[in-house]
Amino acid sequence: MEENYTEVRKSWWDRNWKWFVPTGCLSLLVLLGLFITAVFFGVTSMMKDSDVYKETLTEVKHNKVIIEKLGNPIEADGMTSGNISLSNDTGNCDLQIPIKGSKGKGTIFIVAEKRGTWKYSVKSVYIEATKEEIDLLKK
Repeated sequence: MEENYTEVRKSWWDRNWKWFVPTGCLSLLVLLGLFITAVFFGVTSMMKDSDVYKETLTEVKHNKVIIEKLGNPIEADGMTSGNISLSNDTGNCDLQIPIKGSKGKGTIFIVAEKRGTWKYSVKSVYIEATKEEIDLLKK
């Protein structure tokens, strides 16, 4: 007597879901992480490429009082925070730039508005060790 049987073959999904689901979720998380990283570095580089950032950092690097307090050379130290927005010839910025020298650390604070040229309402350096603030707007 012969038996008739039919082989029931599982679908691709039934055979492979156990590895496909975690791999797919991990891939989505990696892509999301890469996207967030790209946006973060794009915004950070936009701040560092701004004329406000470059001009103020150059001014600080050549300021005798700040060099005396922080040492030489003075350079950016870490992540710039704040915001900057530009539209044609107008805009505003509020930045905090961490800096360091051979003797210590500090933070540059910049608040400015642009209408053709930048008008600063705050431009100062906070020295961590002495907890003093040096106003760059006072000549």
